[in-house]
Amino acid sequence: GGVGDKTSLVLGPMMAACGAKMPKASGRGLGHTGGTLDKLESIPGFKVTMSEKQFIDQVNSIGIAIVGQSADIAPADKKLYALRDATCTVDSIPLIASSIMSKKVADGSDIQLLDVKFGNGAFMKNIDDARKLAQTMIAIGRKFGRVTCAELTSMEEPLGYEIGNINEVVESIMTLRGQGPKDLVDLCTHSGSILLTLAGLAPSEEVAAHRLAETLRNGSALNAFIAMVKAQGGDISFVQHPESFPKAKYNIEVRSIADGYIQTMNTYDLGIQAMKLGAGRSKATDPIDYTAGITLKKKVGDPVKRDEVLAILHTERAGGEDAAREVLADFNVGQSQPALPKLVLETIR
Repeated sequence: GGVGDKTSLVLGPMMAACGAKMPKASGRGLGHTGGTLDKLESIPGFKVTMSEKQFIDQVNSIGIAIVGQSADIAPADKKLYALRDATCTVDSIPLIASSIMSKKVADGSDIQLLDVKFGNGAFMKNIDDARKLAQTMIAIGRKFGRVTCAELTSMEEPLGYEIGNINEVVESIMTLRGQGPKDLVDLCTHSGSILLTLAGLAPSEEVAAHRLAETLRNGSALNAFIAMVKAQGGDISFVQHPESFPKAKYNIEVRSIADGYIQTMNTYDLGIQAMKLGAGRSKATDPIDYTAGITLKKKVGDPVKRDEVLAILHTERAGGEDAAREVLADFNVGQSQPALPKLVLETIR
């Protein structure tokens, strides 16, 4: 999870194009984090529910399927979460680990890579807690005989430049065409290299990285994504022509009030503002506006001049000026150029 995290939409097809089998059970967005299912459902016709047999058949046939989590998988987890909520133990690392790993063990996958995010846009605010969570989950996975490792990745700024549903899908499509942002490509390549090597599909992570990069150059990753969209009822013409996606009624520019460099970003609040624009939910029953979201024009380390555009807000709702003021405050501009944040801080094997 996180803000602007479209890793599953890119890494899954890249892996499938390399011959891996990528079954993925994903969730919906809530609060400041987006949901993979909501993003995929912004493609007209895309279905995220199917029978277990259909799921297995699709993975065996085309190498990838992304669906919603079944109520049959770890059914006690929902009851335990309600207890955690009532007893103020939602933040308990052992209980977070057991909740996540109950589903990972139940889905039957042999090899698991856990992307544990930390920072102001993540649930874990610091690397020490993220490391503790990762180590706990790895221990659980290994007790069940699964090959399990983790990477600790920074969520001090959004991944890529788009936050929302349609706009994240479009950014993912452009990435699969070989035109994606460096941080997204780097993370998918790093994660995929570990997975391909663990699965015995590459002799080394260096060879794996080369093969993964080639899937973006030769179009095979894009073709795998198109095959998944088609298999799950989606209209592939939107993937082939992403300019066909509907656009938001209002597009509001947020401009800098100072010269300098972007020092930090309030990633958590950017996710909250995207939610308020309609891209997410404050409660599970809220509707989603697929066109809503935020396009970032500047990220940490970028130079900026007064009156230059920092971000563009997209929404169907009038009154986006309040969100624009909040988003302006989410960019910290200073005079010195900061060191760029490292994306993958640690890999625990």
